[in-house]
Amino acid sequence: MLPDVLAGMRLPVLCAPMFLVSGPELVIAAAKAGVLGAFPAPNCRTTDELDAWLGTITGAVDSPWALNLVTHRTNTRLADDLRLVAEYRPPVVITALGSPAPAVEVVHAYGGLVIADVVDLRLARKAVAAGVDGLGLVSAGSGGHTGHLSPLAFVPAVRSFFDGLLVVGGGVADGAGVLGGLATGADLVSIGTRFLATAESRAVPEYKRMVVDHGPDDLVISAAVTGTPASWLRPSLDAHGIDPAGTPAGGRAYDSANPAARWRDLWAAGQGLGLVTDAPPVAEVVDRLESEFRTALDRLVTRPPHPGGTAGSSRPAGTTS
Repeated sequence: MLPDVLAGMRLPVLCAPMFLVSGPELVIAAAKAGVLGAFPAPNCRTTDELDAWLGTITGAVDSPWALNLVTHRTNTRLADDLRLVAEYRPPVVITALGSPAPAVEVVHAYGGLVIADVVDLRLARKAVAAGVDGLGLVSAGSGGHTGHLSPLAFVPAVRSFFDGLLVVGGGVADGAGVLGGLATGADLVSIGTRFLATAESRAVPEYKRMVVDHGPDDLVISAAVTGTPASWLRPSLDAHGIDPAGTPAGGRAYDSANPAARWRDLWAAGQGLGLVTDAPPVAEVVDRLESEFRTALDRLVTRPPHPGGTAGSSRPAGTTS
């Protein structure tokens, strides 16, 4: 069950926070379309810029939205970012690449929700112990910093020890995928690449075109850019002479004060890019997602019963009229 702050959403979808792609325009458009918009704090080069973005969003929408914070120890700006969190009170804070503990006390003090992005069960248990309200299960197929577990295995495994909010992502780009994510036991489904190619996205036109023109076979998982395995568009790495088997000099670094130094022109995507064929406004994407979701649900509910099922039943096992 969704928390009250998220209960009024049109679709149970998170417009995923995407590095150097998500800005106020995308967050506001997503919120107005009825889904949960989000942006990463490192997309702002300075604390003053983050202050301005937060002010723009809070002044434009009265529906839920989310801020994504990098809580890795290399992020020298985290204390300043948290000060702004306390001031602007985003309804949801999504932590990534580090312990969620620094954010929990600040966000809970004003009644907000903390969701920790995790890529495996060990990190999921640590985040639960830190007191988060939800977990973002970054599964195989996700763009950017990606996971390796199938959502079909990841979600039920986490459900065995956590009954809080679960967000699952990994290769979802249409409404049928949203329904599939909910069927695993998740409460929200994260979609990134489909929203990357939209009018409100800050991705440069060449990036959007590469997403539209390429498919899953053009992706490569590599730690060569950030030091952490991520899903990249291979033509982007090739264009800059990046060896996917290499590692970055200096190891991992996620400092919000210098977010674009290594990978500003290196482009990530998830496995859903094969379903992305255009770059319309966010509102049109959400309209399509809702239509596809309802079509997929109708198809599931009205499908003929399995030969071994109860005669005359037109619903899958476990559903009621």
